[in-house]
Amino acid sequence: MATSEQKLKSRRIECLYTDGACLGNPGAGGWGIVIYFADKSVFEMGGAYPQTTNNRMELQAAIEAVKVLRASNQTEAVTLYTDSEYVIKGITQWIEGWKRKNWKTAKGKPVLNQDLWEILDEVNTASIKWQHVRGHSGNVGNERCDAIASSFASGQTPKLDGANISTPSFEETPYLSVAQLSDPNGDSKVTYSNQTKSIFTSNTNTMIDSSTLVGDELELPREIRVSQLNNLIETMRIADEIASKGYLISSSELADLMDVNASAVTSRGDNWPWRNWVVSRVRREGNQILWQLERVD
Repeated sequence: MATSEQKLKSRRIECLYTDGACLGNPGAGGWGIVIYFADKSVFEMGGAYPQTTNNRMELQAAIEAVKVLRASNQTEAVTLYTDSEYVIKGITQWIEGWKRKNWKTAKGKPVLNQDLWEILDEVNTASIKWQHVRGHSGNVGNERCDAIASSFASGQTPKLDGANISTPSFEETPYLSVAQLSDPNGDSKVTYSNQTKSIFTSNTNTMIDSSTLVGDELELPREIRVSQLNNLIETMRIADEIASKGYLISSSELADLMDVNASAVTSRGDNWPWRNWVVSRVRREGNQILWQLERVD
């Protein structure tokens, strides 16, 4: 009888969906993956982090999806769908320039989330076609990824068929991932828990080495954490200058400042708080919505 790992590798992956979520930015976050196979079976994964950002969760989801694809040894082209323009543009347009500039932006600033970008660049493969999909637009794969990621970010374990694990507190385990492999021709389902670092099949109770399927995010070195803090301070300084000068900025520019997707900006309404500022919608110019920041202490 074929093992679940063999079944996974024997199936042709049709497409992959990834998404990340964060409650606050930074705050508790989660990521989700849905992989569709040609035989109509589905592979789902997700994970949680206690303190992170939305963009880091988008990147983590993409990394884990690519790892699964590489573990399958599939050479046929596969489309990876994400609603993160940050991920799409970063991996297809910006990353080569970042590397040439020793991980500096065009303005000479350190690239945010360099550690994850380096991992994604390392595992990336030419067989992936990176494709942007509009978030929260009714796309089934995207909506499912969002549900998985949001559930993990909320500290809950998504209800996946066949998943039967408990969710430890963030203090006990900073990272938890769950995977489920649905089989249209049987009842074999797979769950993954980082506590055991193994995959168990519910019908055979066979343990499989999962090191090639998922990976831990280790505690970041102090140098990187300090660099991220410096980037945060720079973000606050820029926001203060925008507010004091009365500058109007577009939704995409505001999303870049906040390190979130543009959809996360436009979906919040016309007036809402962000850190030390109140963000207000001012007017629309052509296809752009313009926003204003007002400092509140």
